[in-house]
Amino acid sequence: MNETGLDTNKTLKERMAEVVDSFGLPRLIIAAFLLLLFIMAPIAGADFFTQLTNTINRFSWNAILVLAMIPMIHSGCGLNFGLPLGIISGLLGATLSIELGFTGRMSFVMAILIATPFALVLGSGYGWLLNKIKGGEMMIATYVGFSSVSFMCMMWLLLPYRSPTMVWGLAGKGLRTTISLEGYFDKALASLGQINIGTLSIPVGTIAFFALLAFAMWAFLHTKTGTAMTAVGSNPTFAKAAGVNVDKMRLLSVVMSTWLAAVGILVYEQGFGFVQLYMAPFYMALPAVSAILIGGASVNKASITNVIIGTFLFQGIVTMTPTVMNSLIHMDMSEVIRIIVSNGMILYALTRKTERSK
Repeated sequence: MNETGLDTNKTLKERMAEVVDSFGLPRLIIAAFLLLLFIMAPIAGADFFTQLTNTINRFSWNAILVLAMIPMIHSGCGLNFGLPLGIISGLLGATLSIELGFTGRMSFVMAILIATPFALVLGSGYGWLLNKIKGGEMMIATYVGFSSVSFMCMMWLLLPYRSPTMVWGLAGKGLRTTISLEGYFDKALASLGQINIGTLSIPVGTIAFFALLAFAMWAFLHTKTGTAMTAVGSNPTFAKAAGVNVDKMRLLSVVMSTWLAAVGILVYEQGFGFVQLYMAPFYMALPAVSAILIGGASVNKASITNVIIGTFLFQGIVTMTPTVMNSLIHMDMSEVIRIIVSNGMILYALTRKTERSK
């Protein structure tokens, strides 16, 4: 009987070990810390449902930017540190939509349509460059992202925009640093089918839009082309021997990633209610890269589940930590704490980028 009991205990331990191994110990620790923050929020005097709403909102705004990582990871191009290139395409779509006089939700639709050709052109050039320097994609991508943002700092001043909503009032030219979306596509998705229960608010439209794109990505990866793309990332030599055009698959993945980044920044903007230009996109690739790595992805393997888990954990920690800490210490150090926590999580994620995906 004792032996049976010992065997049962051993089986339970093995099962627990399997659960921890499948989910990943680091993610389990981060999830436990986030749960602790949610538990401490009411004790510290913060409204639980308000904080949950903030976390869900930030998840819905950032999830598509994280989803943009998947195509390039699957094709073997690595993590997309050149995400600002796609973000710039989205910013061009947003500003031109306003310049052309579109308002309401139509301005959001037009922003996506206008951003698409920019994303296709910039993504194609970006993909061509990455095909020339195989093996050093992530380092080159970082410089592509940084240099494109710096170049656009000049262009935002020189491009012939004339909309009084966007240009500097005194000079009558050059775009402002921050542009309000009130009257345009502010909450264009978030207000669609929004559920309000007391202080809890769920942006159904934004979450549904992400779910639609995530399903489309999942479906694509299960097509013949998607399978070929994954094969290129797993074993390019084998894929080439099987008749797959390796460069073409890599180029397609970069274009897809750039377009998703363009759409992602538009979703991000409609949630916040304003457009930020100039140096704002400079570091936006880092939180997206960190989120998918925290979710369990590696540099050559990622899934939709990694995107969902990683984005929720990253945004949850970044949202909850300053609020709870401010309430406990009764000092306004939210921005300092947010920088420490977000950069700490980015550091953690990047130092484990070579680990095997769980």
